[in-house]
Amino acid sequence: MDTILVVDAGPSCVKFQVYSVEGEGRLRQQLKGRVDGLGSGPRLRASGPGGNPLAHRAYPIEAVPDVAAGMDIAGAWLRDELRIDPIAIGHRVVHGGPDHDRSVLIDHGVVARLERFTALAPLHQPHNLAPIRSILARFPMLPQVACFDTAFHRTRAAVADHYAIPHRLYAEGVRRYGFHGLSYEWIAKTLPRIAPKIAAGRVIVAHLGSEASMCALSGGRSVEGTMGFTALDGLPMGTGPGQIDAGVVLYLISEKGMSASKVHDFLYRDCGLKGFSGISNDMRELEASEDASAKLAIDYFVYRVGLNAGMLAAALQGLDAFVFTAGIGENSASIRARVAEQLAWLGVKLDAAENVRHSQLISSSASLIPVYVVSSDEGLMIARHTLALLMDGNLKNPRHESAS
Repeated sequence: MDTILVVDAGPSCVKFQVYSVEGEGRLRQQLKGRVDGLGSGPRLRASGPGGNPLAHRAYPIEAVPDVAAGMDIAGAWLRDELRIDPIAIGHRVVHGGPDHDRSVLIDHGVVARLERFTALAPLHQPHNLAPIRSILARFPMLPQVACFDTAFHRTRAAVADHYAIPHRLYAEGVRRYGFHGLSYEWIAKTLPRIAPKIAAGRVIVAHLGSEASMCALSGGRSVEGTMGFTALDGLPMGTGPGQIDAGVVLYLISEKGMSASKVHDFLYRDCGLKGFSGISNDMRELEASEDASAKLAIDYFVYRVGLNAGMLAAALQGLDAFVFTAGIGENSASIRARVAEQLAWLGVKLDAAENVRHSQLISSSASLIPVYVVSSDEGLMIARHTLALLMDGNLKNPRHESAS
């Protein structure tokens, strides 16, 4: 059976999924798993398509010190115990830079170019690339595909792509990229099945999770969004501030004496819901808290979602639907209800019962704008891109003695 392995590596976790390739290019998830707790308490956990447990193992800290070692653990388990020998591996890579508007076959040159964007996605890019390097070194003939979170947004018009800075900086790559593209692409491709008339129109998608952003879709294409040069921009996130006056950064350097590296760590790790509340970066903990600062942090989050919805509606010159996705968007009925209140001026009205049931359509029949909850499947999106390159003949399909 031909399979495709999908890898999504982060700072302390390597997520993986295996898809079987079936007739007419269909993909079916066979298993999903993760090696997490890297640097603290490493564990391998995996389950089959029905949720049945396949593995749950703990390892000494020194045995799995980093992402590459985590990938080695996962690969050895897949290869030696499940006899899985994928025909290709698809990787989520957060930043593709200005040159990549689609998925690409990986070689050493591609990796070298992608390393240049590490400073623009420091929490993800180095970890995305670590398993790629490891597999390239051990199995150089095994096809690997990089699927970019920035690629989906490269269709935007020049006015949405630029900052008001000298063009030479734009030419160097200082521009508004946008992120979470694999999630938005999944929504864009799923909506025609859910609501075909709406899918061809003007849609705002709110990807609300520990990392949060919003995207304006017109005819299924990205035309504007909340994130820009880096994933720091736009909505407040778990530990990132979202939109912030550049003067604040200058103040931290000139008045607080912070070095560039300290400002970097501060913005990426100590702001957002965590910094605002002083309690947690987890929306679930904030919603459960009676602390006034937790309530204000939630108020701020909801307010900024509503504010940015207005901006995106203006970019679209109207609105035909609103979609919630990602962890908070899919699971928090209270946040959805509060965001809907912010959108009442657009004619949005929720059906409270459907919202609490986490139904797909949660707006009432009286709502001028339908509101949906759609689960995103970035893993399957990556597998599809990888298979598409295989089927187009852009990847060789050798069999190898092992997979990772």
